[in-house]
Amino acid sequence: MSVDIATYVHDLAVAAKAASASLATASDEQRQEAVRAMAAALRNGVDSIVAANELDMSAARDAGTSAGLLDRLLLTPERVEGMAAGLEKLAELPDPVGRVLDHRILASGVDLTRVSVPLGLVAIVYEARPNVTADAAGICIRTGNACILRGGSLAYHSCAMIAELLADALEAKGFPREAVSMIESTDREATGELMKLRGIVDVLIPRGGAGLIQRCVRESLVPVIETGTGNCHIYVHESADFDKALNIIVNAKTQRVGVCNAAESLLVDRAVADAFLPAVVAVLHDHGVLIHGDEATCAACADAGFVEGDDYVAATEEDWGREYLALEMSVKVVANEDEAIAHINRYGTMHSEAIISEDVDACERFLDAVDASAVYANASTRFTDGGEFGLGAEIGISTQKLHARGPFAAEALTTYKYKLRGTGQVRP
Repeated sequence: MSVDIATYVHDLAVAAKAASASLATASDEQRQEAVRAMAAALRNGVDSIVAANELDMSAARDAGTSAGLLDRLLLTPERVEGMAAGLEKLAELPDPVGRVLDHRILASGVDLTRVSVPLGLVAIVYEARPNVTADAAGICIRTGNACILRGGSLAYHSCAMIAELLADALEAKGFPREAVSMIESTDREATGELMKLRGIVDVLIPRGGAGLIQRCVRESLVPVIETGTGNCHIYVHESADFDKALNIIVNAKTQRVGVCNAAESLLVDRAVADAFLPAVVAVLHDHGVLIHGDEATCAACADAGFVEGDDYVAATEEDWGREYLALEMSVKVVANEDEAIAHINRYGTMHSEAIISEDVDACERFLDAVDASAVYANASTRFTDGGEFGLGAEIGISTQKLHARGPFAAEALTTYKYKLRGTGQVRP
């Protein structure tokens, strides 16, 4: 790179910001067509995407990358198709721009309308998640925003190929290709420079591990929408149907381990612990899950003939708050629902929490009392996803409480303005 990293990032952002102007005034139909063209570009370029991804996968394997991160990094033709389908669903959603949020006539006779408008330039910083490139770009274009993307070095080739295809599609529809810009540098300082661009970048969204997220929260001069890690719990209430509970636990823990909505912690009501623990440790063992258990859980593992150190280990204080992103799970017996709720509110990350119970009152109490962006009764935490919530492609899952919470997509990338129409009024 012939210019220094600060100049490179600044100039890239300035060009992307300029490109946002044409999107902000584009019609709903124009933005829909652009997103559909982006979906088609992914399908047409699937071979190139998968080939680029194999370069990243090979390097990641050689570096000893964990199974959970490899799963996040992997792109198959089926996953590329899922990305394209998500963009098409996004195109079909009602226009998030220009929605009338309030309309009234003021005492002065001035006509006031509050309408949704794009944010402008959105920066997304993410790690080994190449699918975020398509999701983020699609959501930004649909909402009339330009985006500047900073993918992780592990996914460099995958992200670069996807971004190039999307920019080509956008340009073919008459928009500046700079509206989908990617920082093509693996220099860690590029992220730091991006975070300094207050006044050019309107909002920054980090997606990745706790280290990346906290760095952005601490250092960014640009406003941040904080996406969170997922220490997701499942609480088995004393009234739980055991078959239902086992099925949900297996799905939430093992269906895909390297994602933030996978269950990491299991709480079992003391009233059913003697009956349920042998069954659940057996099924977790059958699925290759290393159990980090409290005293009662470790005893159940020993009674089942499991090998300590290989099949189970004693849980530490750190295990109650850990996001494993692997075939590992903490298991603890709690006295009752009150203790389960208190434990979740202490150790959870306000992501996704679930109760398994046939007691309607217990379910409703749990839904009300647990502080998280998504709280379930009798369903897997794996449903916390923009596509599953009917939002189309998501840009992230927010665990904060301001502006956006839970899976967020199009509407969260808009703000609003007041339009006021008068007939010559002056303030007395």
